[in-house]
Parts: sequence; C-alpha cells; structure tokens
Amino acid sequence: MPSSLDELLARIRALEEELEREYARRREAFEQQRIEMAERFLEFQRRHKIGLWPYLLRSRWRVVASAPLIYAGWPMFVLLDLFLLLYQGVCFPLYGIARVRRRDYLVLDRAELPYLNAIEKFNCFYCSYANGVIAFAREVAGRTEQYWCPIKHARRLRDAHLRYAHFAEHGDAEAFRQGLARLRQQLAADDDVPTADRRGR
Repeated sequence: MPSSLDELLARIRALEEELEREYARRREAFEQQRIEMAERFLEFQRRHKIGLWPYLLRSRWRVVASAPLIYAGWPMFVLLDLFLLLYQGVCFPLYGIARVRRRDYLVLDRAELPYLNAIEKFNCFYCSYANGVIAFAREVAGRTEQYWCPIKHARRLRDAHLRYAHFAEHGDAEAFRQGLARLRQQLAADDDVPTADRRGR
C-alpha cells in the first residue's frame, strides 16, 4: 500500500479517535447533568410521552398495514443471532480466531426511555436488536474472510468492513501468500482491526 494511503488511513483513525473522545466527553457531561437534574429531567421526558391510543390514532394506515411485514423479520434475526453464536463457538476455536464479543454490538438501552410508549419501546428494542445482530454478523464474517480469503475485490467496495484495508490487492498472488499467515495470526487475540486503521476500503 503506498505511503500516502497509509498516511490518509492514519489520519482517518486519528480523527475517528478524536470524534470518539468528543462523544465520550459529551456523554459524561450529559450523564452528570442527568444525575443533577434527575427528577426534573424525568418529568420533562414524561411530558413528551404519547399514549398508546393517541399514538395509534395518529399513525398512517400504510404504516399500520406494513407492521406485520416488519415484525415478521424478528424470527430471522433471532435465528441469525443463534447461528452466529453456534458458528463462532464451534469454528473460531478450530481456526484459532478470537471470538467476537456479542455485547459490543447489541446495545439495548433505548427501551428504557420514559418518553416512549410501549409500542415505541418495542420498536426501539427491535431496531437495536436487528442492527446489532447485523453488525455482529459483519464482524464474524469479516474475521472469517480475513482467515480464509483476505483478497480485495477488483472494484472498490462501498463501506467495506474494517479489516478489508489490510487484505492483499486483487491479483497480487505474492502479497496474498506472504500475508496470509500474518493476518491469520492477528486473529488469535484480536478484538479489533488488525493494525493502525479502522476504515477498510
């Protein structure tokens, strides 16, 4: 990889780390404010809650009619989640790949918000779960790809997973053969991207 790309990837990582620090600072400030004004804050949030009947009466009929299709995906996400747990539980130890921590991807805290009614809480739980399972699946698949076939595609991928930047270039047999053992070794204790950058392209 040309040094200019390495520099760009390093700058992107530095900016992402700076952004994460800023998010952490704001979360801490918000948490401190929440503690100081807990009861007032909760009362303020409860005032924004819409009851079930008003919520349903305000809903567009198209939204209500499509709800069964949306909720029909629930079993698929549960099955995918169970498959991923089984797959990485059986296969990753055989390959020497560190298991993906599921809890890092499934964050189910929005349903606790007092300004949401029961339907909104369930919807938030469902969206959090579905997107968490997909992110979890992406990391499991990314680690699997790094182990078996760390080769970039001939054309650019949109929003490639975080490990992709370290794969061998398409058609570069020498880089693939030389780098395969190293990339596999990195998976043994790995819970993040292989080296410096966090944005695969």
